[in-house]
Amino acid sequence: MPHTRPRNPSPIPEVTWDSGFKEMNETWKGAIACLGVAVFFVMTIGIIYWQVVDQPNKNWIVRGSTSGLIWERRSHSLILQTLSEEKTVVEIDVGNFPDMELPFVKNLCWLNKTEFCYTWDATADLKISFEPSLSVGTECYSIHWIPLHCEVTLKDCFSMTNISWYGGASVSAQRWPLNNMNAKSQPYIISNLHKNPIGYGPVLERYFLGSTGVTVTIAPDVPVFLSVESNKHFCLESPSSIDMIPLQYMVCISQNITSAHQEVGSQLSEQERRLPNTDILGLPIWKYYGAADSAAKLERGLRSFFNRLKRHHLGEGLIAINEHSTMVLSNADHTHLPGTSRKMHSPRHSRDLSLIKPLKLSITLSPYISISSQLFLMSLQEGKENYWLSLHSEFDSYSAPLLTTWKGQFSVRLNVTSNAAVSWYLERVSLLQQKLGATYVTFEGGEGNMFLEQAIHPPRGLEGDKYVCILALMASTLGNSTIISAGTRSNHLPLFIQMSSLQSDWSYAGLKSIIPSVLHYSLLGYNFFIPDAVGGTLVNEFLTDEELYIRWLQIVTFLPVMSFSTPPWVCCDDWVLNLTRQYIQRHQEFVVPLILKYSEEWLSMGYPIFRPVWWLSPNDPITFTVDDEFLIGDEVLIAPITEQGQVQRDIYLPGEDHLWMDTNTAQVFDGGTVIRNYSVKIAEVPVFVKVSSMPDCPRFPSSTGE
Repeated sequence: MPHTRPRNPSPIPEVTWDSGFKEMNETWKGAIACLGVAVFFVMTIGIIYWQVVDQPNKNWIVRGSTSGLIWERRSHSLILQTLSEEKTVVEIDVGNFPDMELPFVKNLCWLNKTEFCYTWDATADLKISFEPSLSVGTECYSIHWIPLHCEVTLKDCFSMTNISWYGGASVSAQRWPLNNMNAKSQPYIISNLHKNPIGYGPVLERYFLGSTGVTVTIAPDVPVFLSVESNKHFCLESPSSIDMIPLQYMVCISQNITSAHQEVGSQLSEQERRLPNTDILGLPIWKYYGAADSAAKLERGLRSFFNRLKRHHLGEGLIAINEHSTMVLSNADHTHLPGTSRKMHSPRHSRDLSLIKPLKLSITLSPYISISSQLFLMSLQEGKENYWLSLHSEFDSYSAPLLTTWKGQFSVRLNVTSNAAVSWYLERVSLLQQKLGATYVTFEGGEGNMFLEQAIHPPRGLEGDKYVCILALMASTLGNSTIISAGTRSNHLPLFIQMSSLQSDWSYAGLKSIIPSVLHYSLLGYNFFIPDAVGGTLVNEFLTDEELYIRWLQIVTFLPVMSFSTPPWVCCDDWVLNLTRQYIQRHQEFVVPLILKYSEEWLSMGYPIFRPVWWLSPNDPITFTVDDEFLIGDEVLIAPITEQGQVQRDIYLPGEDHLWMDTNTAQVFDGGTVIRNYSVKIAEVPVFVKVSSMPDCPRFPSSTGE
C-alpha cells in the first residue's frame, strides 16, 4: 500500500464553504454580472473621454531650442511656433488625412528626440527631422511624406492667415506678395506663357519666404504640383502616379523675414556666383522692328535707325533684332543657324555685312528649327535625328524627332543632352556672332517641357525644368555677354535674363507688374535682368499713350537696363524726347554705379540688389504689402507713380533709425513713417537717399497714419 500522511485539518469547514459558494451564486449572480458590465462600461467611457476630450488638442512632436512643431489633431495641421512667446509662425494644413478626429501622438522614432515618425492608415509614412542649424537664430525641420502604395496623392497647404508670402514662380500678372494671386494645381515647372498664360514662369525657384520669418524650400528634382488660392493658402501636392512620388520640403524659422532670407534664401545656390558683362548696364537697348524682307532692306533699316538715334542725341546704345531678322542675316552670310527655312545658296552670292558691323548689335536665337529648313532635312539625311528631341522606338533603334510649333511654324527642338548637338549648335552661334560683330546674343524659347505638354513621359535627364537649366549652362559657355529668357537654379551664372512681355496698359499685366517682378527676380537671385521695353511689347504696336510712356520710363530708369521698343520721337512730343535723354543720363550716372556697388555684396553674400521696403523694416506689417516702391541696396528708395492720372501718392520710408533725403526738394524725413499725399508732377519721380543727421537740412517728421 502506498504510504499516506494524515492531512492537516482545514480552518474552514469544507462542507460549509461549498454550501456558501453555491448559495452566493444562486443569490447574487445577477448583481455581480451587472456590476461587471457597469465597470467595463465606465472604463470604456473613460478611455473614450481620454482620447477625445481629456487628451490635449495640441501635441508637441518635435522641438528645437527656440521653436517647435505642434500637431493640431482637430484641424489636421502642423503648426510651427516659437517656444518663448508661443507665436505661430506658419500653419500647415495636412491634406493627406481623412476627415475624422483621431489622435496623432504615437512617435515611432521615440528613441531619437530630434525625429518624429508616423504611419497613417497604411497610406503614407511621415518623417519630421530637426535639422542642424544653419546659423544662430535659424532652425529647420525636414518634412518627408512617402506614399505606401500607388496612386496616393500627398498634399500640404500653407496658410496665408496673418502671413504674406513671396518667392516661388513668376506669373503673367505678377503680384507682391503672392497672397493676391490665384493659380490652379499644375506641375511646378516653367511654362511658355504665350502658350499657357495661367502657367508658371519664366523665373522659378523651389523657395518661398513668409513675413513671419519662415521659409519653405522644396526638395530638388522631386515632381510637385503647386496651387494658390487667393488670401487662403498655397499648396504643394505630389502627382498621383504608379511611381509613388514623395512630398519633401524643409521649413525654417528665423528672427524675422529679412534674416530668414539672408540665412536661407540668399544661399539657394551653392555654386560660386559670377557677374555678367556689366557694360550693358550703361547701354540703352533699342528694339528694331523695321522691314526684314531681305538682308539688303534690313541692313539699310539698321543703318538708318542707328543714324536717327545719333541725330536725336540718345547716346550710344545697343540695337536688338529679333529671331526672324537674325535668320535673315544668317541666310545672307550662309552660317545656317537652326530656325532658318530658306534653302542654301551658293557662297558666291554672300553679302558683305561690313556695313552693320560697326553697330552694337544684339542678335536673337532659339533652340528651335523649322522642319521645312534645309538644315533640318540635311540632319535627317546624315543620320543626325538625335540632334533634336526625339521619341525612341521600342522595337528598333530609330528615333523620330518630336514635333511642336514655334512662332507659327512646325518645328523641332535642339537636344541639349547630346554633346555632339550642343557643340554643333554653339559652333554656328559663335561663327554668326563673329561674322555680324554682334556684341550680345539672346537665347529665347527655353521655357516649357515639350514632353509634358504632349502628355509624354520625359526621357531621363529631361524631367521637369532640366531643359531650362541645361540651356542656361550652354548659353553661359559663350561668355558673359549672353541673355536668356528663362532661369531656374541658374542665378549664379554670368547671364542676363529677359523679363516677360507686358501689356501696354496700367494693369498688373502691364505697368503695375514691373515692380512686383523686379522684387521677385531679385529676391530669387536674378538681379541682372532686362525689363520689358518701355510701354510693353505684348502687342506689336508702337505706344501712343504719352503718360504711360513717361511713367514707364521713370521706373526702368532705376533698373539694370533701359529698354525701348517705341522710339520717343514716334510716341510723344519733343519735350518727352528731351526727358528721355535726361533719364538715360540719370541712369548712367546715378543708377549704374549703385548697381555695381551692390553687385559686390551679391557676389559675397547673395543679398538682392533690388529690395522690398520690409528689408529695412522687417517687423512693420505695413511693409509686407507695399508693391509700388523698391530699394537699391540699403540707401536709395524709389517710389514712382503707377496709377493713371495720379499726381500724388503716399510714400512709406523704411527703417526707424534712418533718415531719408528727398532728392527733389532736399528735405529730410524720419524713417519708419509715411509721407501722405506727396505731390508728383508728370516729369518727376520720387527718389529718396539715406543720409546721416544733417543739421544744415530741415527735418520733417512724416505723418504715420494708422
